Amino acid sequence: MAPAILLPEETTALPAQVISSKKRVLNYEPGQTETKTYEDYEYEDLRPRCPEVKWPPLTEVPYHDRGLNGDPKFRNLLASATDVFDYNPKVGTEIHGVHLSQLTDAQKDDLARLIAIRGVVFFRNQTDFGIGEQRELGTYFGKLHKHATTCVPQREGLEDVHVVFANEKSQDMRAIFKPSFLWHSDVSYEIQPPSYTSLKLLTGPPRGGGGDTLWSSQYAAYDLLSPHMQQYLEKLSALHSAQMQADGSRQLGRTVRREPIVTKHPLIRTHPVTGWKSIFFNPGFVTKIVGVPKLESDMIINLLTELVATTHELQVTFKWNKNDVAFWDNRVCNHSASYGFEGHRRHAVRVCCHGEIPTFDPDGKSQEEEYRVQERLPPVNKDGAGLVNYND
Repeated sequence: MAPAILLPEETTALPAQVISSKKRVLNYEPGQTETKTYEDYEYEDLRPRCPEVKWPPLTEVPYHDRGLNGDPKFRNLLASATDVFDYNPKVGTEIHGVHLSQLTDAQKDDLARLIAIRGVVFFRNQTDFGIGEQRELGTYFGKLHKHATTCVPQREGLEDVHVVFANEKSQDMRAIFKPSFLWHSDVSYEIQPPSYTSLKLLTGPPRGGGGDTLWSSQYAAYDLLSPHMQQYLEKLSALHSAQMQADGSRQLGRTVRREPIVTKHPLIRTHPVTGWKSIFFNPGFVTKIVGVPKLESDMIINLLTELVATTHELQVTFKWNKNDVAFWDNRVCNHSASYGFEGHRRHAVRVCCHGEIPTFDPDGKSQEEEYRVQERLPPVNKDGAGLVNYND
């Protein structure tokens, strides 16, 4: 789901010379090799295609955040859970024993609230959560987003589903872009960028074969900043551009279904469910900080990119298995794929809904400050005093 130029092998059907060979190693466990014809692939109808159609520009749609209806203790959602654990204090939770295809409305509301708070929530082995169920759950949270450039499934009628696909001949994206540039939140250039977003892995590399996904909390990134920098950035906006993504698709001979736009969003936004402030920034689409000289804009972009991409306590890493689902809040998380899985197929489907138009509320709260009050911890000293060279 990287925001930049995609290679043909990553989003289209296999080249003719590969198909003509009929057989290819698809997936395996250590010590085992399984060969199948492509015609036997169980997700053939969800392979990617890039239709040559044109869509009108997006216009504002109503949005009500279902997380506002959720129980603060998530009692409906977790009633049947067999295990629940956080990945770290700021972001990431995994839930076992809950079937996404069987949620009641009350459980869906709890799920939205939990995602808004934890940033990303993981569910293992959701075998009964097909593309129909995935779209139905996404629609409960809001109007589904249709991507202007990336590929959709072969099956007709799924134009609001985004296909993530790398085949056995795909090039490692790190050969094209530095890893920090691959961090992004999806289509943040839209007037109503997505909120709740789900990704299900259909086929992936074997264990230890790469292809993990990382998420980085923008709540926690905001809290890393000094009060002085927070107050400064709260007055600024950023330009989010779709131009590079559109140009990349055209270079590959694909149709751009909606013309690219550039949208100004607040650099710090406030979440409607949590009331917490977060940075709203990603290296893939932000091109300029508005109202400051270029040198200053570049320095802010570089600082925020470094925070997002290199601060480990902001991040969680998810090691996928077949039928696993990640559900995240695209408003408050950046994410990035880890590559290095050449020789293996990686196939997933993503569904997301439009969120609200981003806004900043100066009366918003800090995630860290609220947690410290709850845990009765002292405030963090951010003045840099007593700095030592300590590495654990």
